Amino acid sequence: MTELRSALAEVVGARHVLAGGDSPPEYAHDESLTVPGAAPGFVVRPGSTAEVAGVLRAAAAHGARVTARGSGTGMSGAAVPEAGGLVVSFERMNRILEIDGADHTATVQPGVTLAALDRAAAAGGLVYPVFPGEMSASIGGTIATNAGGMRAVKYGVTRQHVLGLEAVLASGEVLRTGGKHVKQSTGYDLTQLIVGSEGTLALVTEATVRLYPRLAFQATVLAPFASLQEVTAAVPGIIATGVGPLILEYVDVLTMAAITASEEIDLGVPAAVREKTLAYLVVVLEERTEERLATAVEELAEALTGLGAPDVYVLPDHAASRLIEAREKAFWAAKNAGADDIVDTVVPRAAMAAFLADAAEIAGQHGGLVVGAGHAGDGNVHLAVFQPDPGRRAEILHGIFAAAVSRDGAISGEHGIGAAKKRYFAEFADPVAIELMRRVKRAFDPAGMLGPGVLFD
Repeated sequence: MTELRSALAEVVGARHVLAGGDSPPEYAHDESLTVPGAAPGFVVRPGSTAEVAGVLRAAAAHGARVTARGSGTGMSGAAVPEAGGLVVSFERMNRILEIDGADHTATVQPGVTLAALDRAAAAGGLVYPVFPGEMSASIGGTIATNAGGMRAVKYGVTRQHVLGLEAVLASGEVLRTGGKHVKQSTGYDLTQLIVGSEGTLALVTEATVRLYPRLAFQATVLAPFASLQEVTAAVPGIIATGVGPLILEYVDVLTMAAITASEEIDLGVPAAVREKTLAYLVVVLEERTEERLATAVEELAEALTGLGAPDVYVLPDHAASRLIEAREKAFWAAKNAGADDIVDTVVPRAAMAAFLADAAEIAGQHGGLVVGAGHAGDGNVHLAVFQPDPGRRAEILHGIFAAAVSRDGAISGEHGIGAAKKRYFAEFADPVAIELMRRVKRAFDPAGMLGPGVLFD
C-alpha cells in the first residue's frame, strides 16, 4: 500500500492522493438504496488524460482494482468501490474545452456537470438535451450509464448525442474514437461500445457531444385520468398527433401528492376532479414561436380530451417549472418517504398499462407497495418499492423484472445494472449476449481491473 501511494503521488502529486481513512465519506457510496458503501484504499484525483493513464499503469503494476467516479449521483452502485480498492475521481477534470456553434458540438472533460454544460451551451443559444433529473451529474457519469431522463421522448438518451470519446484503457493506453462528424462507416463503433459500459471497459477522459438549438417557448399541460390504464393508453395517441412533446410523463396520484406537497405547488385542479383521479399525464411542448406553441397546445388539448381526460390544464409558468423540478426530484421524495428500493424498468409504450398492473399485483402478493412515475413517452417506468423485508422485497423485484422481460422490456431503462441488479441481469439477459459481453470485457481489461463488482462478479 505504501508503494502504491508513492507511485500514485508521483503521477498526480501527493495532495491529490487521499488514503481511504482520510477521504470524505461520499467516496464510499453513490445514491443506490441497496448497495452498501465500502471504504476505498485510496482516492486519486487526476487532472489530465496523461495522469489518468499514469494512475492506471500504477494500479496495474500493484494489482489495485479501480472504480471511476463522477458526481456520485448514480443509483445502481456502479460508483461504489471495492473495499480497499482505488477510486479515480474526475472532479478536477471539469473543463469545457470547446463550444462549437458551427458544428453544434461541445467537447468537455468528464467532470463537467450537466448544469455547467447547460449554462455554457445556453450562452450560444444551444442545449445539450440529456436531463436525467440531477443536474449535478457529470458528463462522464451520464456517459457511463447511458443516462436518459424526461427529454428522451424527443431527443433520445445519451448514446444518441455522444459523437466521440477519449478514453484510457486498463493498460494505460489512450484511445480516441469518433469525432465531430455525425456519421461514419469505418469499422466497429467503439464510441457506442464504451457508452453505457459503467466504467468496466475504459475511463473516459474527454467527450464530444452533440448540441441542438435551444427553443425559446414552452408550455406545460396537465391532464388527469381516472386510472393508470387510461393514462398509458393515451400515450400512443399523443405521439400520433405529431406534436412532438419535449416531456411526456405519467405520475400516479400518490407520487403527485407527495411531490406537490413537498414543494408546496398548487396545480389548480379542482377538488372534485382530484377525487376521481388516479394518475396524471404531464406534457411539455416547445416551439420556436409563440404562435406555433399556441397551435400545438390547442391540438394537444383536443387530443387529450378525446383520449379520455375529463379536463386539461395549461399550467402557469411558475407552477409548470416547479412541477417539472419536483418531478425530477421524485427519487428524493420516494427516499424521504421510506422507499426500500427504486427500479427503472422499461417496456414498449403499448405494454405499460399491463405491466403496471402486473407490478401492483406482484407487490401485493408479497405484502409490498409500488408507486411511482415514469417517462411514458418511451416506456421507462420508475417504481418506488416499499417492503422492508429483504427476502420479500427480492421476490417483488424478481417478479417485476420478469414481468418487464416477458413484455419485451428490460430490467433497466437508464440507471444501469451496476452492482445492484447484476443478479437479475445474469438471470434475465440472453446468456449468449452475456458471454459475448464477458469476452469484450476481457479484450478491454484482461485482468478485470476496472469496475470491480459491476455488471459481472
